[in-house]
Amino acid sequence: MLTATRTTTMLPVEDPERAGRFYADALGLKPLGTAPDGTRIFALGQGDALGLRPAEKGAQSKQTALSFEVPDLEAEIRELESRGVLFQDYDLPDFKTTGHIAVMGDERAAWFTDTEGNILCLHELLGDEA
Repeated sequence: MLTATRTTTMLPVEDPERAGRFYADALGLKPLGTAPDGTRIFALGQGDALGLRPAEKGAQSKQTALSFEVPDLEAEIRELESRGVLFQDYDLPDFKTTGHIAVMGDERAAWFTDTEGNILCLHELLGDEA
């Protein structure tokens, strides 16, 4: 069954070289190689992987494409900001961040974009879920 398989999340990127530097240098992901079609592959936790697939400009989603679960959201934000990552802030009628963080039920989250415009997220589970 699929529940026992490893997964590869594929993100569209206009410039695989530029995106690869961001994921390696800013996010600290380990590069695994490049596929024949130019997709750059990076290791994620638990044996999963991330593929940065060459695509035309505008292929990126307007929604969160990938979320990383972290044990200490503030510490991760500080670390990524020190590497040049810029976090988004929102002030909407039904959605607001304070210090880049939104609280949503039993989790807290913060969003940023990669060099290609893909929306990425860090999230931390609260309470018994953590």
